[in-house]
Amino acid sequence: MTGLRGEAAIVGFVELPPERKPTRPQLFTIEQYAKLAKAALDDAGLDGSSIDGLVTHGIAESDMFAPATLSEYLGIPINYGEVVDLGGATSAGMVWRAAAAIELGLCEAVLVIVPGAYNLPASKQRPPKEFGYFGASSNNFGSPQAEFEIPYGNLGQNAPYAQIARRYAAEFGYDPRAVAKIAADQRTNACATPDAVFHGRPITIDDVLASPMIADPLHRLEIVMPCMGGAGVIVTSADVARRARNRPVWVKGFGEHIAFKTPTYAEDLLRSPISKAADRAFDMADLRRSDMDMASIYDCYTITVLMSVEDAGFCEKGKGMEFMASHDLTYAGDFPLNTAGGQLSFGQAGMAGGMHHVVDGARQIMGRAGDAQVRDCNRAFVSGNGGIMSEQVALILEGN
Repeated sequence: MTGLRGEAAIVGFVELPPERKPTRPQLFTIEQYAKLAKAALDDAGLDGSSIDGLVTHGIAESDMFAPATLSEYLGIPINYGEVVDLGGATSAGMVWRAAAAIELGLCEAVLVIVPGAYNLPASKQRPPKEFGYFGASSNNFGSPQAEFEIPYGNLGQNAPYAQIARRYAAEFGYDPRAVAKIAADQRTNACATPDAVFHGRPITIDDVLASPMIADPLHRLEIVMPCMGGAGVIVTSADVARRARNRPVWVKGFGEHIAFKTPTYAEDLLRSPISKAADRAFDMADLRRSDMDMASIYDCYTITVLMSVEDAGFCEKGKGMEFMASHDLTYAGDFPLNTAGGQLSFGQAGMAGGMHHVVDGARQIMGRAGDAQVRDCNRAFVSGNGGIMSEQVALILEGN
């Protein structure tokens, strides 16, 4: 099996406390990148001179040359620069690319930073682009979504994920309480995480089911709430990791699979690309599902978590409802899941929402999760999900 040798590690991270209403200064994208990079470097006990690579999702200030623009702005010459565009799978995809570049000897330390918002300077003469409310669809002229999807009302995320849930119910049955338990258990985790946007606000399964129905069968408390924030990690070689401050979190395996853009073109709506990505990641790391001490799974919706747990191989396909109902998903439980609350209860800071899951795994393995610490946590499974269950990345992280 070709792939990573597990010789690159996450050695520092930053995750801003999410905010529903911003109190921090609203910075432009490159300013956010610089602030987050400095905080991640400080966390690792490194300085900017250690960095010779960066991976970005892009910046609002420049449609092209994003790595060069950031290198120039930060004053850091780099040997490796890349732009990754995988929606909610971007962060996990950035991490394995950084690890691969390090193992290939292209660089020694990589900034993997994701701002929480893409702000542009305001100008009456040249106002910023209006992105519109098309969700995972593109309304650009000539795009397949603009021609074949949007005119017929297939846009956004709520309705497509509800369609997936409805299709799941038709094939396997649907237990609303089992799915609502995902949100309730993750809220328990958030209540043990002071920075979570819903810290101190526990909910029950009944609370979830009593919340307004947004897109049948998905209730409001089963749907992620966007907020302000930002996150990132520093990925380094073993040599640099030895002089960093924290316990290294080694990137042992990864998988990535992209099968379609919109569910209209999925061969099977209920068998998502995470299955192939997870199989590759576990094979590369030479580990089993039972070896994982926690899982941090992309959770834009509760149905996303259910599908990902099944498709990643943690339980049999179609048995996810039973699995959720019979396992304790809290940090103290037998299947610790999204131990800082996940995006559902920690908060989804835009594109940085995917990085939350990387940080969640790294924080646990470093032993820095405070009251939400999983006992003897040495291995973590992390997933990223872009589009409508279309772009999928899996990571295996290890502290040994």
